[in-house]
Amino acid sequence: MDRQLLIVSTICFLAAVMRTVIALGAGTFRLGRFNFLAIGLGFIFQTAFLSIRGHELHRCPVTNLFEVLIFLAWSVALIYMVIGPAYRLSLMGAFTAPLVFLIQTLALLAPIDVRHPAKLPANAWLEFHASMSIVAYGAFALACVAGVMYLVQERQLKTHQLHSFFYHLPPLTDLFAAITRLLWVGFALYSLGLASGFFVDAPLPRVQVVCAFGVWLLYAAILQGRHLR
Repeated sequence: MDRQLLIVSTICFLAAVMRTVIALGAGTFRLGRFNFLAIGLGFIFQTAFLSIRGHELHRCPVTNLFEVLIFLAWSVALIYMVIGPAYRLSLMGAFTAPLVFLIQTLALLAPIDVRHPAKLPANAWLEFHASMSIVAYGAFALACVAGVMYLVQERQLKTHQLHSFFYHLPPLTDLFAAITRLLWVGFALYSLGLASGFFVDAPLPRVQVVCAFGVWLLYAAILQGRHLR
């Protein structure tokens, strides 16, 4: 039952992708509200899937790679639903939908939905640490999407070859501000997730800890660099 919900969700994101392809092919890039509604519907089915899986497991559904990928896709869609309308970045859906579609398709096709044979005791701090970190990665992914939009617009301005969808892109200053906000949101959530890891009673793998701090330092350096500019 839960996988059927996920399949329907993936179809919704595919519909948004196809609408974008059709609009590009027609040369009239006017998506209207279709993409936002399709992504919103896909997000609802994502949420239903995670809710059912969470009730089955009696914990946050991030117990295997399959669930982590779906949670990441859900995080990307969630932040788009919040950031898109707030900063008038509705066109970001044309870039977000393919990313979410690819993540969920990979999760559905790959044999990675392996259930743990024995139920491990729930650890609230570990679940909070994992969920906050994944949502932070969703914010970073959306910042990357906004960055692609920025580079596309900048390239078209430099080459003087303006496609029809260029006129629907937000101003470069708005995109730059959105990228910065997304990076700060992701950094704050990641810091929260990283700090909560210290309250986990079980020892975490050393490689995982080193990588986590490496990512934190990377984004701290990026934000510091943007501040100095």
